[in-house]
Amino acid sequence: MSLHTEETTGGVSCATLPETNGQNGILEDNTCEGRKEFVAPAVGMEFDCYDDAYNYYNCYATEAGFNVRVKNSWFKRNSREKYGAVLCCSSQGFKRVKDVNHLRKETRTGCPAMMRMRLVNSKRWRIVEVTLEHNHLLGAKAHKSNKKTGSGTKRKLLPSSDTEIQPVKLYRALVIDAGSNGNSNLIQKVAKTPDQTNQLNLRKGDTQAMYNYLCRIQLTNPNFFYLVDLNDEGGFRNIFWADGRSRAANVYFSDVIFFDTTCLSNKYEVPLVAFVGINHHGQSVLLGCGLLASETFQSYTWLLKAWLTCMSGHTPQTIITDRCKVLLSAVADVFPKSHHRFCLSHIMRKVPEKLGGLRSYDGIRKALLKGVYEALKPYDFEAAWGFMIQHFGVSDNEWLGSLYEDRAQWAPVYLKDTSFMGMAAARVGETLNAFFDKYLHKQTPLKEFLDKYELALQKKHKEEVMADMESRNSSPELKTRCSFELQLSKVYTRAIFKKFQLEVEEMYSCFSTTQIHAEGQITIFLVKERVLLHEGNRREIKEFEVLYNRAASEVRCICSCFNFYGYLCRHALCVLNFNGVEEIPSKYILSRWKKDYKRLYIHDEGGESSDASERVQWLNQLYRSALQVVEEGAISLHHYEIALRALEESLDRVHNIQEKIA
Repeated sequence: MSLHTEETTGGVSCATLPETNGQNGILEDNTCEGRKEFVAPAVGMEFDCYDDAYNYYNCYATEAGFNVRVKNSWFKRNSREKYGAVLCCSSQGFKRVKDVNHLRKETRTGCPAMMRMRLVNSKRWRIVEVTLEHNHLLGAKAHKSNKKTGSGTKRKLLPSSDTEIQPVKLYRALVIDAGSNGNSNLIQKVAKTPDQTNQLNLRKGDTQAMYNYLCRIQLTNPNFFYLVDLNDEGGFRNIFWADGRSRAANVYFSDVIFFDTTCLSNKYEVPLVAFVGINHHGQSVLLGCGLLASETFQSYTWLLKAWLTCMSGHTPQTIITDRCKVLLSAVADVFPKSHHRFCLSHIMRKVPEKLGGLRSYDGIRKALLKGVYEALKPYDFEAAWGFMIQHFGVSDNEWLGSLYEDRAQWAPVYLKDTSFMGMAAARVGETLNAFFDKYLHKQTPLKEFLDKYELALQKKHKEEVMADMESRNSSPELKTRCSFELQLSKVYTRAIFKKFQLEVEEMYSCFSTTQIHAEGQITIFLVKERVLLHEGNRREIKEFEVLYNRAASEVRCICSCFNFYGYLCRHALCVLNFNGVEEIPSKYILSRWKKDYKRLYIHDEGGESSDASERVQWLNQLYRSALQVVEEGAISLHHYEIALRALEESLDRVHNIQEKIA
């Protein structure tokens, strides 16, 4: 008997993972007598034959503590071949009045527990409906039912002796999407992890809850992807999953990702890890999730490779993580070409914990903030750090010492060539919060989180749809007469435009733009600005160097606002304005901030030539485009009617092409 849970994408066959038990990509899960918690039935499970399905449900019932009977069976009229059946708890329903023996007490309770299954493709039996709840107390162990099979022969009873029990094995096929471009070597690396940890530390019932969730979402979400890492005993060790929206978002917004391990580092009950990006409104967007058994190199590399498989091998430009040496090695191993940076806001959040007990804490904190957030050149940072160490006598502080050694990974002054797209948190007060910050706490159990998980995604999705509507259907109020403001008000989403608009307004705090050096086509300007200090209302004058190349239409400020946030700063705008430039060069207007970015963007898959790869690319692009129609069609009744009509018309046109070809 084999039990399968398969992921398919638009009819493209899926590749199963290795390490099988001799059958086609099937991983052994457990046996009836082996583990105490037997895998409960779930919609989508499949069996080789009716007898296997019947025996499986009886084995499950034995562990749960109830008896089984066949409620209904359906047979084909001519061949009398069975094609459907309902198995239920023996307490289901009530006896008919004429069948009641007045000497015997009524034992049925109308129990709803049942399993409905049917024959699919004339080959396998699939579970199509399940009810697990009972309305009565369950016994410690139930004896198997003595019902007859469809062929009229009685099934063998399980002997009471443990030594004579014939194990009924369950199997689960763990599969990956064909979008991996057939990279079997990568698949094997993802699947085979050295068994250096045991398994996820979950409460009783959490494993079943997770498995039921994966099965349910897989059947209801056509582009759902998940990958499971099992230990030698068949227990969950690591899990990765991404629903259809996350996979679509990966295509658009995976250039910079925040690999959030807050739950691991803070010892949450749910060992959750999240891949988070920034969408075209500057909102956080989920790109995938995982559960990890431990904070080891093996677990981290497994999860990163799982996400890479989901991404079809496309790597991000920048990965932001917590400051962790193990993560540093894992990211370097899986994403050697990506920029790996430590999350500045996480580091600064630990300052009270690490330094709060020192005598001169307030002074140390102020000196640290000044060096981190106000330094424009490495020399400034080094000078501020040296002053802090000597003046407050903290040269022997281990945390500060290790922080200084890693400065090239987190200090903004060293990261000016790194693209962050708004996730740098390079200004005082900016922070990267966990995606599930309001939905997950230290004591939240996994079952509760899985319910809140969908609520969180729905809320985030609604926010993005409303922001899309607001950006397309309204024009922002202009606050200056600057041509740059008018130019980008027509292009950027409303949220990103407001951030850029602030830079335009602050051009008026820059009171001097002076050319100080010229060499060839490059000219260096000095822009003076009255800057509001991070503490208090006092302003001081700071000087910013801006490099400008008129021939190449290039402008670069020492504050590196463009790399940190994705739009030009006030200093660069002043230099463009000083040189008579009326429009921002196109290279500084990023497509990822545009109102219609997801409509215009077509991902380049690298020119794959095989038919299978091309079909997967077509499918993914069609899915993303259709998802846009579905999301916006659910806004109102009017939107729904138009979207439904458009989809129906599109389907008719596709059918017409098929008929012409035929």
